[in-house]
Amino acid sequence: MAWIEAKTGRRRLNRLAHPARVLRVIAAADFKLRYSGSALGYFWSIAKPLALFSMIYAVFGHIFRLGSISHYYPVSLLMGIVVFTFFGDGSSVGMWSLVQRESLLRKLSFPRLIIPTSATLSAAITFAINGAVVVVFIAWNDIGPRLSWFLVVPLLLELYIFVLGVALILSALFVRLRDVGQVWELVLQLIFYASPIIYPIGFLPPFARKIVFINPLTQVLQDLRSILLYPDLRPNRLTIAQTFGTSAARLIPISIALLTLVVGLVFFRREEPWFAERI
Repeated sequence: MAWIEAKTGRRRLNRLAHPARVLRVIAAADFKLRYSGSALGYFWSIAKPLALFSMIYAVFGHIFRLGSISHYYPVSLLMGIVVFTFFGDGSSVGMWSLVQRESLLRKLSFPRLIIPTSATLSAAITFAINGAVVVVFIAWNDIGPRLSWFLVVPLLLELYIFVLGVALILSALFVRLRDVGQVWELVLQLIFYASPIIYPIGFLPPFARKIVFINPLTQVLQDLRSILLYPDLRPNRLTIAQTFGTSAARLIPISIALLTLVVGLVFFRREEPWFAERI
């Protein structure tokens, strides 16, 4: 009896291992293809957020003097750009993934969920590279590691869950209606300026802070800044717990991130049987 149960367990692991291998291969291929044929190759994954950072810092850091808020404003700004870039890339690439993999959808039988998931993992690889640049900036500012830095891991997991959920919803919608691409491009621009990426969240009135903090992107970014950069500077390390006056408020954006993933999975599964026909 025990031998039969062990054999059944191995079969289940093998069934899970195969999609995992396919997911890993497609994600790696997506990342390589994104920069294939370009002279600078993978350097573009770093160059784009750095270029955006340089332009924004020149305008808002020097002309509008936001750089005088804190010695750590440059690295705080870069961190915000890198986090938002991951959100934008992961959701956008995930949205396009099913249409771009049309030939696979029509010819092969495999879990369609692998395609948008691999797209978000490819964006996560780029995010990891950009994160290494942020770490260099942090070290340059003589910020030493602390035990609290381990809290970064669950925050990044929450961020990925949110990105994956949004990507699943967008990818299924995009198969039905291609106008979703134009709408999402506009929404990303609005989210960028509505989020405390360029400016400290303390600049917002109290009611606006609560609205902005509902977005898991804002909550994750502010918690990352609080942990990594601003242990002693309250205006810059304002977190959702301080804004709502209770640590239980953290459950709001976390619940939204998890709900987004659940809705994405349910909606994606419902639309999956018709992907090949509608593409």
